[in-house]
Amino acid sequence: MKIVFMGNPEFAVPSLKKLAASNHEILSVVTNPPKPAGRGRKHINTPVAKCAEDLNLNVMEIDNLNSEDTIQNLQKLNADVFTVVAYRILPKEIIAIPAKGSINLHGSLLPKYRGAAPIQWSLINGDSETGLTTFILQPKVDTGNVLQQKKIAIDQDDNYGSLAEKMSNAGAELLVETMDEFEKGNLNPYAQDDVKATTARKISAEMTIINWQKSAQEIHNLIRGLTPSPGVRTLLSGKGLKIFETEFIKENSALEKGEISIIEKDYFSIQTGAGQLIVLQVQLEGKRRMSTGDFLRGVQLEVGTCLG
Repeated sequence: MKIVFMGNPEFAVPSLKKLAASNHEILSVVTNPPKPAGRGRKHINTPVAKCAEDLNLNVMEIDNLNSEDTIQNLQKLNADVFTVVAYRILPKEIIAIPAKGSINLHGSLLPKYRGAAPIQWSLINGDSETGLTTFILQPKVDTGNVLQQKKIAIDQDDNYGSLAEKMSNAGAELLVETMDEFEKGNLNPYAQDDVKATTARKISAEMTIINWQKSAQEIHNLIRGLTPSPGVRTLLSGKGLKIFETEFIKENSALEKGEISIIEKDYFSIQTGAGQLIVLQVQLEGKRRMSTGDFLRGVQLEVGTCLG
């Protein structure tokens, strides 16, 4: 089939590579324009744009999806299918352009976790399993008829970075399989059960601040869901402290919530609303990310010190 691929982040790159190596023809790759980043505010291309250029594919960097020029340029491509992976919400006028429809790869087993952050929320909620869904796009976000699904196990040591990588590679395989079977007419799209729908709202800045009133397990899962980015933080002696890796125990100490309860050579623990959080990797404001063992060799901590 003749495809227009749409995507932005690293998550979409394996899908683009896999489709480029398939029997399908990629007419163009649609992605966001470069954005200024870093101290020098240098304009940086999206990972999808960089990949497309490496593959010698035509790239369309689109800012305004609602403009008449955008719609006309996409119509001129005469694509069979638009394939969307971690891109943006498409206007109904664009969804309707391709002859055979628009297909999306989503990082959950729909209708669970409709929305912007399905992978993060599966970890935050402590799930042991998640999955991937290919479906036909409709104007209402993540509600279209399902084409195929694949289950993915969540390991206890998975965080957002490791799970997203695992799912992006599995998703690429699923997407190409979906496109192959869709072209042959072998798929029977079925409606989602809206009664079972849950949402995966966008991660807010407020969510990255640790609330020590919550249980150790809840905080541990929040850290898993937001590591490596955007990270989860608290305050230590007035300085920001990001926490990247933890374990937890359900036993409480005699300390108050948010207070350091144990200090050992390679870790320290913090009393929470229920249980203690064992801190294994941190980054103090102005410093590099490091193991807690290295961190403790450079600071003086005391049992009873309050964080937050």
